[in-house]
Amino acid sequence: MYKKQMGFQKLICILALVAGFVVFLYSLGIMTDLYDCLYSTMMDPTDPTVTFVPGSIVYYNMQGFNRTFLSASIVMLLLACLLFVTQTSNRRRYYVGNYVAIGLFSVFTLAMVIWGHFQIQIYRAQWLQVDFEALASFSQMFKTKYTESTFWFDIHYAVFGICLAEVALLIGNAVWKIRLMKAEAELLAKGGKAV
Repeated sequence: MYKKQMGFQKLICILALVAGFVVFLYSLGIMTDLYDCLYSTMMDPTDPTVTFVPGSIVYYNMQGFNRTFLSASIVMLLLACLLFVTQTSNRRRYYVGNYVAIGLFSVFTLAMVIWGHFQIQIYRAQWLQVDFEALASFSQMFKTKYTESTFWFDIHYAVFGICLAEVALLIGNAVWKIRLMKAEAELLAKGGKAV
């Protein structure tokens, strides 16, 4: 049983890195459509309210969130690396450091997902308030990209779903490990009494 569990724990630690990398890539891509469509509509970068397209200020409104989200994705990657530093991926018995690493990754990831979801929903609503008729005219006139797509906002459900699944797997693995360690301790105690 230990062999299966140890193979599983190695896999979920690798998946934690993958999840962190997916969030990192998403944080880099989330502003793609906004930049391509709205940046050039701003006539004065020092005053984002001066624009050819009403509602395009969402591009500037999202800048702070995007910086913080990018930083959070890097922290998530570092916490995934901490799972390997504490040897959570290959240790037969878990110690305090292993539980701390699992706890830090899980709590941080859950907090980031909750915060990120609500922020993205706010900016998605702002994006939908852009005057798309004016944007279409501007795009046609200046040969810039035009889209009404909410793809980069909507894909966060898949990205954050991966994160939540990873947290569930890490916690499930920790519970499995505790049960195995407890069963092993009981077996050793019975063996010692028999001798």
